[in-house]
Parts: sequence; C-alpha cells; structure tokens
Amino acid sequence: MHPAMTTVERPARAVSGSTRQPLKHRLADRGIDWSLLLLLPAVLIIGGLFVYPFLYGLSISFEPLKGSNPLSNYTDFLSDPYLRDSIVKTLRLALPVALVSVAFAAPLAFQARRNFRGRQAITLVFMLPLTFGSILIAQGMMRVFSDGGWINLLLQTVGIPKQQLIYNYAGTFIAATMVTIPFVFLLMMGFFGGIDRSLEHAAGTLGASKAARFWRITLPLASPGMVTAFTLALVEAFAVFPSAILVGQPDNATHVLTLPIYEAASQHSDYGSAAAIAMIMTVIELIILVVLVTVRNRIYRGPATAGKG
Repeated sequence: MHPAMTTVERPARAVSGSTRQPLKHRLADRGIDWSLLLLLPAVLIIGGLFVYPFLYGLSISFEPLKGSNPLSNYTDFLSDPYLRDSIVKTLRLALPVALVSVAFAAPLAFQARRNFRGRQAITLVFMLPLTFGSILIAQGMMRVFSDGGWINLLLQTVGIPKQQLIYNYAGTFIAATMVTIPFVFLLMMGFFGGIDRSLEHAAGTLGASKAARFWRITLPLASPGMVTAFTLALVEAFAVFPSAILVGQPDNATHVLTLPIYEAASQHSDYGSAAAIAMIMTVIELIILVVLVTVRNRIYRGPATAGKG
C-alpha cells in the first residue's frame, strides 16, 4: 500500500518542479539578459560627460568666493537687475529663433520628402551652415550685412535706406537662425518622411482635396515632430554665444545667459558663480522642456509610428 502511494506522489513532485523556469529564463522574459551589457559604453559616456559634470557644477555652485552663505551665488545673480535681465533677453532671443526656424524649415522639409530633380543639391545647400559654425557665420555677416555690404547695397538699389543689421539684436537673431534652420530642416525631413503616404492617397480617393489632406492628415501627424524640432531648436538657441558677441550687442540687447557665465569663469575666475548661473539656465530649460513635452504628448494620441517623430 505504501509503495504504491510513493510511486504516485513522486511524478507529481517532478511535474511541479519542472514548471519552475530557471532564473535566466525568467529574467529574459522581462527583457533582462546579457545584451544589456551593450548599453554599458553609452551609460559610461553619459555618466562621464554629462552626469558627473552636472553634479560637480551643482556642488561648486554652493561654494562662494566670499562669505559662508552657500546660496550667495544664486542670490547675487537674482538680486542684480542687469544680470537677472539676461534671463529675459535669452528668452526673447531663443523663442523667436526656434519659432522662425520651424516655420521656415517645415514647408521646405514637407516639399523635400518628394523625389524631384535637384532634391539632393537643395538639401546639401541647406546643410552647409551646419558645417560652417557660429564663428564663421558671424565673420561672414560682418561683411555681408555691414553698411557697405551687398545686402545694404541691394536695399539702396530698390530705394530702401540702409539698415543696421549687425551689432544689435537683429545680428544675433539672424546668425542664430542661420544655424538652427538647417538643424530643424534635417529633423523635419525625417518626421515628414515617416508619415505613411498611403493615408493621403486613401483620402484622395475619397474626394479630399490637397489642402484637406494636408490640414487633416499630414499636419496632425507631423505636429508632434514639429514640437520636438521646436524643442531642440530652443535648446540650441539657448546656448548662443559667439554670435551674441561678434554680431550682437553683448552689453545690452544680446546680453544672454551664456555671457555672464563666461565673464564669471574667465574674467573673474569665479567658477562657483558661473556654475550657479549655469544651474539657473538649466532649470529654465528643463521647465520649458517639460511644458513642451507635455504639449507634445497631448497632441499625439495613438500607437507609436514613424510619423510620431
């Protein structure tokens, strides 16, 4: 009697033990395997080039040159009207630059998604400013937009008086826009190219006009990508520095946040104050990024596709 019972129980134990998968398989079911080690170089690079410098800058921002108040670097900046006004001047420059860049690049990118003769040449021309850099563009503007430059000569030819287009807000705005437009154009080409054109063709077969297809299909699908491009252009414009000095008015209209950071670190060797201003600049950017990402997520509702951007 007892041997028979043991022979019945043993297979049951064997079956229950076989249903438990090894730890390796259970982790693999959750997406955890040895392939994650491929992320290790990227994690190390991000940690070494971004996380550590940020934490180091944050720590020294609480170390003032004078006094023992750890917040004095922040209070000194925020209590100085001239320095505090650089926040407003940065926003007055970065927001219009990003907006104009998206407004100018989006129609070009929309047309560039089609294959036509000269498409590659036109794309290459728009990509050239990215290879020049801000300093080379500013130096070129000193000749082209000066009082005797060909822009003012052309304006005089058509009866328009000379315009002051450099060494002021306009000069920095033009230089920053020339850098961000190709960047946004490259991004928007990918966003528009990722939209399934069969959706437009299907709407066309149902009688929708080209304008209706654009406003009801293409633009809603591309709008999250446009918000993304605007966000990245804004971050790029926030970091404007050479053009603010070379073709701007660094003591007034284009006294953006990057200038007091440079002045504190290079001219006064006050690295704590420079780090504090950089932290303030980072917080402002993060707030704007959170708002824009929230807007982007509200615009797009649905499954992730290439058109989402």
